[in-house]
Amino acid sequence: MSEANKAPARQGPPMGMRGPGGPGGPGRGPRNLFVEKPKNGKETIKRLVQYIGSSKYLVLGMLVVMLAVTVLQLLAPSLQGEAINSMTPVDGNSSVDMAAVLRTLAMLAVVYLLTAVMQYFQGIFSVSLSQATVRRMRTDLFNRIVKLPIRFIDTHQHGDIMSRMTNDVENISQVVSSSIGSLFSGALTVVGSIVIMLYYSPALTGISLVTVILSLLATAKMSKYMRKYFSRQSSLLGQLNGHAEEMITGYHTVVAFSREDNAEREFNAISADLKKTGIIAQLLGGIMGPVMNVIGNIGFLLIAAFGGYFALQGAISIGVIQAFILYSKQFTRPINELANLYGQIQTAIAGAERVFAILDSPPEVDEGRKSLPSVRGDIDFNHIFFSYVPDKPVLKDFDLHVKSGQRIAIVGATGSGKTTVVNLLTRFYDVDKGNILLDGVNIQDIPKDELRGNIAIVLQDTVLFSDTIAGNIRYGKLDADDNAVKRAAQTANADIFIERLPDGYNSVLSESGGNLSQGQRQLLSIARAVLADPSILILDEATSSVDTRTELHIQEAMLALMKNRTSLIIAHRLSTIRTADKIIVVDDGKIVESGNHAELLKQEGVYYRLYQNQFAGLQT
Repeated sequence: MSEANKAPARQGPPMGMRGPGGPGGPGRGPRNLFVEKPKNGKETIKRLVQYIGSSKYLVLGMLVVMLAVTVLQLLAPSLQGEAINSMTPVDGNSSVDMAAVLRTLAMLAVVYLLTAVMQYFQGIFSVSLSQATVRRMRTDLFNRIVKLPIRFIDTHQHGDIMSRMTNDVENISQVVSSSIGSLFSGALTVVGSIVIMLYYSPALTGISLVTVILSLLATAKMSKYMRKYFSRQSSLLGQLNGHAEEMITGYHTVVAFSREDNAEREFNAISADLKKTGIIAQLLGGIMGPVMNVIGNIGFLLIAAFGGYFALQGAISIGVIQAFILYSKQFTRPINELANLYGQIQTAIAGAERVFAILDSPPEVDEGRKSLPSVRGDIDFNHIFFSYVPDKPVLKDFDLHVKSGQRIAIVGATGSGKTTVVNLLTRFYDVDKGNILLDGVNIQDIPKDELRGNIAIVLQDTVLFSDTIAGNIRYGKLDADDNAVKRAAQTANADIFIERLPDGYNSVLSESGGNLSQGQRQLLSIARAVLADPSILILDEATSSVDTRTELHIQEAMLALMKNRTSLIIAHRLSTIRTADKIIVVDDGKIVESGNHAELLKQEGVYYRLYQNQFAGLQT
């Protein structure tokens, strides 16, 4: 795996980049591993609180229920103290006020019953708040992803992006569900307990606060080490998912080159690193609970010892000592709960940092304001300079003029810059220098949706979705009716195999159309482009992955599709572009030859050598 921002070994999109159309586009290669550095934890928590606070009615409902639960829990120890005082010996004689005891026990029963009911509603509010928060966060995350520049998607591991959408957001969901209630009730319980403890005995309250100071010191000391490992754990999980997604997607290639062992070694290396980091993170997270318990037990010991001394002095009663111990336990319980949840909270914060890193990534900028009422298809590339990586130029003073309705073929060696021309025309990337005109208008002045709406692309690796065949064709024009879909399939020569399927146009495709052949997938892609009815057509290596016989069927479909349209054809197979109006030969980012097939053969230059190399092998 290459490091982030590592310069590519060939010209074209940097390592990990996909070409137009996302997954399956040209520019294939291993994707980069991006490991985010830990962000500002306070800022992350602040933003999480803003997401939580956006569900203000749920938060308000939870606060009301929490207040009720806290008041009831704070009332219970006081009632227990009264019950004990009702049975306290007086002057060496046993004295029990049964009426007071029964009355207190009845009140305790009502308090415990109401507490259980309120805690049930507390759980409902917690889960509702959690799901509302993560739904809003997932929606914002997905909405940002679909608006990110192609460069971002090309330079980030797809599995890592998915990990942020799934694992990281799910960690946030769990913590919001389990911790928000603890935070709210804990804060209310601590305040209420201190007030009541001060009422009973200020001195004993001061002694109890010693354990709080010890707890805060221990938490601050340990959290400094923990956060680093939980952030690293989230990043490694994203890498592991990314590697697994990459290997599964490219499994045929892995097997074809017998790289199973290599893939396994890479996976095991990341997995081992994740295991090591995870163990350290969980150990540090798990230590917090026992440490807090030890500090809490020290607090109980101090209260019992000093409380007994104060009772002997007549300052407080035995019932007060009992109540004080319970209040002290309630006082330290929220701290212990948060200590036990600290590992989960750190994981959620680390995940939130990764989610916010995408949310903070600038979306694709579209400053185009000049609308074109109708597109003829005249295209001008004027002195274009472009590089994916600084100081690594891909196109150098590239100059090309295409007339409306012309079929222009672009050929050249791998990495010569052919696909980059498509990337720039569709504004997947913007030029470094020069300009591209469409019907005399700079494409940077045209809204991107309008520009791309007039362009259809047929890629080498067809992108199909887990939908019906009709649904995949209709992706070119969502409001098309069934008759239009069928006409498009007929024009693309796809109707023959579609009608042979048991469910015809309603046949559901598996992931990426895996239940169809490569040629059939390509015909569906052409049918989709036919339905889109574009002014400009781009065919990017559209037949390089099929056999010669299938290529003939696809060529027939492409000829019908190119009729009366400006067409740019990028091809390695020179047999597919012999009928082009003009053939452009690109080498090292420049146009070195141009003309039709016969003219270029007569020149006996670069095109002639490419042609001879391909067809000499066929004739031997």
